Amino acid sequence: MKIWPSSRPDTNNPALPVCLCGLRPGIAMGFWEPVRLADVSMKPWCFVNLGGMKLDPGFDIGFKSMAGPSAVGGNTQYNSQWHVHWYAYPLIYWMEIVADFLCLESGSIDILYITEIDPLWQDSELTAIINPEAVLFANPLALAACAADCMAATAKLPTDELFWCAGCQGTMYPLNGNVSATIGHVQASRLALARFSYKLHRELVAWGTMGSKGLCGKYLMPVMRKQQYRFQATNPNPQTKGRYACAPIGASTTFMSAGQVYPAIGEDMGYLVWRKRNCCAL
Repeated sequence: MKIWPSSRPDTNNPALPVCLCGLRPGIAMGFWEPVRLADVSMKPWCFVNLGGMKLDPGFDIGFKSMAGPSAVGGNTQYNSQWHVHWYAYPLIYWMEIVADFLCLESGSIDILYITEIDPLWQDSELTAIINPEAVLFANPLALAACAADCMAATAKLPTDELFWCAGCQGTMYPLNGNVSATIGHVQASRLALARFSYKLHRELVAWGTMGSKGLCGKYLMPVMRKQQYRFQATNPNPQTKGRYACAPIGASTTFMSAGQVYPAIGEDMGYLVWRKRNCCAL
C-alpha cells in the first residue's frame, strides 16, 4: 500500500506486511529519508551549504588537491580534484512528519566528516589500502559494462551488481576525489560524492538501511548498494522539480546541468542526500 504515491522509481520493499524484531511485532514500511547534506568543492575548506564560508584552520593541509579542469588542452583538461564535507541533516525527524521515531535518523545538524584531513582522500596510492580490488576492474571490459549501469540508472535505478560503476559518471574507483574523466562540474561532483559515500561504507562508517535486512536496524554493507541513495542539488541552484531533481547514483546529468554551472565560479556544489530506509514500525 502506497501512503505517499510518487512517480519516482523505488527499490523493492519486503513482501510481508508484518515483521518481528525480537519479541516486538510491527508493520514493515519503507520510505526515503533526507539524512545528510554534502558540500562538494574544489576549494579546500569551502563549506558550500554554509553560504560558502571559509573555515580554514590555518594548517597547510587539504590544499594538495586544489585543482580543476583547465583550458590549456591535453589530458589535464579532464582532471579535477574535489573535497567533500558531510553533515548530519535528519530533516524528517526535525519536522515530525512520521510519528514512529524508532525508524528515523535522529539528532541535530553537525559536521561529521571533512576530507581535507583524510590522507586517503588525496592520494590514490594510499586509497588502494581500502579498495585493493580496483585493479580487477581497471580494464576496458569492466569499464564497458558501466554503459549498462548508465542506462539503468537513467531509466529507473542503478544496477547494484555492477558495484564498480557509477553509471554515466564513470567508475567508482579509486575511492577518492581525484576525477580523471571530468565532463562537467555536475558530473564530476556527483561522481566524487558517490565515491565518498562508497568510501564511508567500506570504512564501516555508513551502514545499510534498505531491504528485509534493515527492518530491525542498520547492518554492515562494505560494498555499497547504489540503490540506497539519491542526491538532490541544493547549490548553486536548488533542484526541486522534474524527474531528475532527485536522481539516483549514476543517472545521466544531461538534464541536471542547466543553471548549475556559473562561468568561472560555478565549481562548488551542494547536495541533499536521501537514503532508502526499510523499518519494522510499531
